[in-house]
Amino acid sequence: MSIDRAVQQRYSAAAEVVEPGLCCPVDYDPQYLKVIPADVLEKDYGCGDPVSYLQPGERALDLGSGAGKVCFIAAQIVGPSGAVIGVDLNDDMLAVARRAQPEVTRRLGYGNVTFAKARIEDLALDLDFLDRHLDRHPVRSHDDLVRLDELADRLRRDSPLVPDGSIDVVISNCVLNLVAPQRKQDMFAEIARVLRPGGRAVISDIVSDIDVPTAMRADPQLWSGCYSGALQEERFLDGFNQAGLTGLTILKRETRPWETVGDVEFRSVTVAAYKPPSRENVSTGHAAVYRGPFAAVTIDSGLQMIRGRVVPIDAEDLRSILAGPIAEHTFILEAEPVDPTSSPSEAALPTSAAPGVGQSAAAGRPRYRPVSEPASCAQPGGGCGC
Repeated sequence: MSIDRAVQQRYSAAAEVVEPGLCCPVDYDPQYLKVIPADVLEKDYGCGDPVSYLQPGERALDLGSGAGKVCFIAAQIVGPSGAVIGVDLNDDMLAVARRAQPEVTRRLGYGNVTFAKARIEDLALDLDFLDRHLDRHPVRSHDDLVRLDELADRLRRDSPLVPDGSIDVVISNCVLNLVAPQRKQDMFAEIARVLRPGGRAVISDIVSDIDVPTAMRADPQLWSGCYSGALQEERFLDGFNQAGLTGLTILKRETRPWETVGDVEFRSVTVAAYKPPSRENVSTGHAAVYRGPFAAVTIDSGLQMIRGRVVPIDAEDLRSILAGPIAEHTFILEAEPVDPTSSPSEAALPTSAAPGVGQSAAAGRPRYRPVSEPASCAQPGGGCGC
């Protein structure tokens, strides 16, 4: 049996009868559970809580939304000014979520959740549309298959289910491990594609302490149970970096394994990663002052920032800082225009606008002025005026 079929069959069964062995129990804030029907609450197969990191007004995308529990919690956090899209591949899980949707809408007094069928490694292709097309035009020949492929390509290009840069935050709870190995990097790339510049991903998933052995990877039952598809922890983190996401932060890591199979430990982690702001929104001529609490930090580009020291940064460094959690620990400065009538020594005089700025500036160094206060750049709707 293929990995995809094993996953589909197991989760279809779990949509009918609760299977406690699928992933590990998660405690959510009980205030958000009151409006969610019991049929949804009991069919929650997660391993972490990415939804608590959402903010009011955000547009959120839940990868592998299952019976819809996380989406219905997210609906309350983002509120009526926000929106939530739940994506899943399993028809039976989607049916549970869609049956519950009108009741949740009635209890909340507003509806801001939609559910769609798609692969999380191919978020542009609307599989609900494709299924309806196949009902009318079944594939009976090679020519039919070619036409189907052409239709799928047109849909991705002209009518993507989730357009580029349309999502504030991507969340997922114990689903990325279910994607086949050859498609995992496509999955990370899709997360980056759909995020808006400055957006972020908050992902809970199962990782392993060592690479999962070949024999375990070939076991469909272990795949569908969230074991065999787990990436080794460092490889999991590298997947976000390779997709161009920065500011990777481990929000939670279980110290004790969820399960140990043979010599392999499996545990839950929750991480955040950020899509850098677009190039056109970031100017050059900036510097940064790291505030602490550590003596120094090194960002993803390799730039080291020593606490209290003014460090000139290029556009790429600025994008990385603004996109990640380091923004709240950093003063962002911009070069002041030089008065052409002043002498070289006067042009280099320091400013005292931010701690540590220009305290020992040597002649010839630019003057900088602050353009932001800390803790504004990485927050939803925040900005640094550049």
